[in-house]
Amino acid sequence: MRLEDWFLTEGERGNPHTRIDARHPGGHAWSSGNRADPLVHGATYYGDLHARIQAMGPGDLVFFVDWRGDPDERLTGEPGSEVSAVLEDAARRGVDVRGLVWRSHWDRLGYSSTEADHLGEEIEEAGGECLRDMRVLSGGSHHQKFVVLRHGDDPTRDVAYVGGIDLCHSRRDDERHLGDPQPVSMSSAFGDTPAWHDVQVALRGPVVHDVETAFRERWEDSNPLTRHPVQRLQSFLSREDQTPDPLPRQAPPPPPVPSGDGGTHHVQILRTYPRLRHGYDFAPQGEYSVARGYAKALTRARRIIYVEDQYLWSAPIAQTFVDALRREPDLRIVCVLPRLPTQTGPIATPPSLVGRREAMAAMRAAGGDRVAFYGLENEAGLPIYVHAKVCVVDDRWASIGSDNFNRRSWTHDTELTAVVWDDEPVPGPASDGHPPARYARDLRLRLSREHLGVPEGEDRPDLEDPHVMAGAMAACALDLDEWHDGGRLGPRPPGRLRTLSVPTVAAWQRPWATLLYRHVFDPDGRPRGRRGSTEF
Repeated sequence: MRLEDWFLTEGERGNPHTRIDARHPGGHAWSSGNRADPLVHGATYYGDLHARIQAMGPGDLVFFVDWRGDPDERLTGEPGSEVSAVLEDAARRGVDVRGLVWRSHWDRLGYSSTEADHLGEEIEEAGGECLRDMRVLSGGSHHQKFVVLRHGDDPTRDVAYVGGIDLCHSRRDDERHLGDPQPVSMSSAFGDTPAWHDVQVALRGPVVHDVETAFRERWEDSNPLTRHPVQRLQSFLSREDQTPDPLPRQAPPPPPVPSGDGGTHHVQILRTYPRLRHGYDFAPQGEYSVARGYAKALTRARRIIYVEDQYLWSAPIAQTFVDALRREPDLRIVCVLPRLPTQTGPIATPPSLVGRREAMAAMRAAGGDRVAFYGLENEAGLPIYVHAKVCVVDDRWASIGSDNFNRRSWTHDTELTAVVWDDEPVPGPASDGHPPARYARDLRLRLSREHLGVPEGEDRPDLEDPHVMAGAMAACALDLDEWHDGGRLGPRPPGRLRTLSVPTVAAWQRPWATLLYRHVFDPDGRPRGRRGSTEF
């Protein structure tokens, strides 16, 4: 099987101005000889990141990008492990620390402009540099979340973290899903410490250079960090750093990871950049490789598409699933989504339900009971907020990133995702004549086993067949739904899955909710000639 059949080529990326593929041979747009390790749960990611930064010293580099950064978030839960303290200490040890945090909107709208400002101030006082970046479309955001660690004396230790986890409150949850003791404000339905499900991936090998290049392109872009006159005045009056200092020369890519050490992974970095009026230097017409990469992979799906996503909104994105369902009668799609939005209310809830209704209804009409939607709850019966952005196709192609299945992520905000293809086959049901791959298969199994409540160490080889897994998840959700409907009598059934139905929206709410949904919640960032189409 050719990687070109699943991955985008350099030309298919659609952005000839980027340097991200410059070192890849033969028009390829991916790196080989890598090792990718999924880090399920924020506590797992934070612990790994904390240990690695603590071991860094003079001559090393820390580059990080965040949608939201809370300086007081504790990476390990212990005093002294706060995000700002860890990065400040690294800078004082001689580590070159650079950060780009979305400038954010007004705090009173529920955003985090103040936190981003404080994080930048504290890092810069220690000798690092952290800039507030507002080079986005109106109403848009920098939604990328990644960290790059490079070591001057030993590039085999280099690592890049990519996924959906910000360095901020509420993310440090674990497999118990009791929530982060440092929570963000959410709907009261989630309780005092909202449970949070999320995933990051640690990348080692030459792909670290690709992720670093993505950081450098944003850092070195010649556009001012903000063009808004009020924000520029505020930055001037507060003496905020608005001029990125030059970065040190980029080192060559880390060496390939030996195959015996797990270096069997090909990794492609996909991104979203909208077309700005003034244009990014590295993407003057924008880049929509996230949308293009998913569209290409989903045309290859034959047996299973497993999704964990924060939104799954909008008809154009749902159409990619609809087309796959109509083409492949044996295809199953399993989606794990939030049961509730983070904020509920008469204005916030209806637009989000409009978007979800569009997607779910279209997929259900095309696939019937071959399509399943689930939410999660913890053992206390409180909803678990699904913030993960994961997609596994036929146990071969697997993505972990910052993008969601909605039009905003595919066209309007900035996003970054890592797609992995593993050369190591494993026994299991073949699709299109080819066996599954270890990385993708194990990622699907790890996530589904947790949601099914399979105890650690219990052998469930039957779940290796994705259709068996889909049936097991349906049975688990049915048992738990019936237990709740029956008054919660007797022992609680195992697992955390709850069935999600296609939502309803009152007739009187639909006109204004649809307007808000299309223009505020899920805007289209493509050039006008392509808006509303399925062309990315």
